[in-house]
Amino acid sequence: MYYSYIVYILKCLDDSYYTGITNNLEKRFKEHQFGLDKSCYTYSRRPLQLKFHQEFNNVLQAIYFEKKIKGWTRAKKLALIKGDFNMLQILSECRNATHYKYNN
Repeated sequence: MYYSYIVYILKCLDDSYYTGITNNLEKRFKEHQFGLDKSCYTYSRRPLQLKFHQEFNNVLQAIYFEKKIKGWTRAKKLALIKGDFNMLQILSECRNATHYKYNN
């Protein structure tokens, strides 16, 4: 049996972003949109817009990607949403003094 896992990003009414994972995007989006769970981050931030989703066939890869995105800056999330992979790469580069590019 084939399972797919989807990492998604929702834009909330307050302009914040919510990142989650599901195996049924349509059902999960409706759950967020209808506010079935009052303790959910998105409950008081509706209506929501689906801005990004990526499908995985391995649950561990999907979980890893979701956790990675949750640690990203807003700028990195926006670059991913826009599909601006050049900007995403620039925003991902290390800029501290110990980075190899700065050690000549």
